[in-house]
Amino acid sequence: MDEITIRRMEERDVEEVAAIEKATFARPWSEESFRREVTVNVCARYLVAEKAGKVIGYAGAWVVLDECHITNIAVAEEERGHGYGEKLIGALMQYVSNLGAAWADLEVRVSNERAQHLYKKAGFVSIGKRKRYYEDNGEDAFLMVCEHMPEADPDFEELPHPGSASAGGDSGEAE
Repeated sequence: MDEITIRRMEERDVEEVAAIEKATFARPWSEESFRREVTVNVCARYLVAEKAGKVIGYAGAWVVLDECHITNIAVAEEERGHGYGEKLIGALMQYVSNLGAAWADLEVRVSNERAQHLYKKAGFVSIGKRKRYYEDNGEDAFLMVCEHMPEADPDFEELPHPGSASAGGDSGEAE
């Protein structure tokens, strides 16, 4: 497996992430949706996997108090089968645990056995079905949860997002 870097997603990654999303999902999120996730949504946390300077995958979640909802995860088709999805979900689970998430949930298509296997390896279990969850074809989704989060890193400090006022942007204060 080639070396990859997993880091927090930035606005400059949106175009590459949206391209992977479009190639992967029947009803993909738009570039604007991802842009809002990394610039406006204070609950959103996204990671990207980068190889040779190119984004090859991403994973995202919404964290509210001790709850985490995995929103999406995808790896570029030509990079699948190398364990990058497993690395991304592991890094995301560690990240949200560091933020205080005690458990995580997600939905996955009943037909997507490859994704279900990935989530089971990460500690998720299926607890039920959401009937006709997917709008594109009315397919059911399994609702999966993980209550065994990685132990939080006591030295973790989340840096302000590059687009936030506390990261050097306009604070709105008059001089």
